Amino acid sequence: MASDLKIAILQSDLVWENPAANRGNFQQQIEGISDSVDLIVLPEMFSTGFTMNAAQLAETMDGQTVSWMQEMAAKTQAAIVGSLVISDSGLFYNRLLFVHPSQKIDIYDKRHSFTLANEHKVYTAGNQKLIVNYKDWKICPMICYDLRFPVWSRNTENYDLLLFVANWPVPRINAWSSLLQARAIENLSYVIGVNRVGLDGYGHAYNGSSAVYDYLGKLCADFQEEEVGVAIFTFEKKSQEQLREKLGFLKDKDTFQIQ
Repeated sequence: MASDLKIAILQSDLVWENPAANRGNFQQQIEGISDSVDLIVLPEMFSTGFTMNAAQLAETMDGQTVSWMQEMAAKTQAAIVGSLVISDSGLFYNRLLFVHPSQKIDIYDKRHSFTLANEHKVYTAGNQKLIVNYKDWKICPMICYDLRFPVWSRNTENYDLLLFVANWPVPRINAWSSLLQARAIENLSYVIGVNRVGLDGYGHAYNGSSAVYDYLGKLCADFQEEEVGVAIFTFEKKSQEQLREKLGFLKDKDTFQIQ
């Protein structure tokens, strides 16, 4: 029988360029989750906010925030996912970490750099899509601006869950909601989008609007604007599999290569 997956998404303000404060805030939220969950999802650059100050704030894969994620995953026996600023082999990355309860780490480096904010001048873009195998689920995690590029997130791997961690600002929030729903519909997949709230150090405002959509694009759970807290939702794999088999849309998808 196909398994279910219970997920907690955390929508929060971020303390600008202060990893210790953000780790403390998220730890308090995580420790306040009374339910037993399988996966905890944090926003993009959850330890700093969407900063271009990588030279001063980047951590290594042996750094405090990575170690904290491993400790929290082991303590809660839930996987934890979010992105942060990483320095690796002399380059900076906006790197998503999927940390298993065993403390194993899967990584995804953001492919689509947000050129409007000059992200491409600071961070090296990734070129590998990540599919995580976790508790009988195939999970495809991506980062913010990747949401605008449907070819990259196209469900060629028959994944079960597509998730986006983000710092998506207020002026374009309608696009955020519409594109999350579109990715769910076209990929016949559950989709999660976790965004932050508050103001960043550049004065950009974020209102959250984190949300969960099912494989037909139905809104299953969302946050009110500016709301801070935790939302928990259970994904039913069997119903998704049955719907995919009934409709067969993914069998008709185009084949292509990404360069």
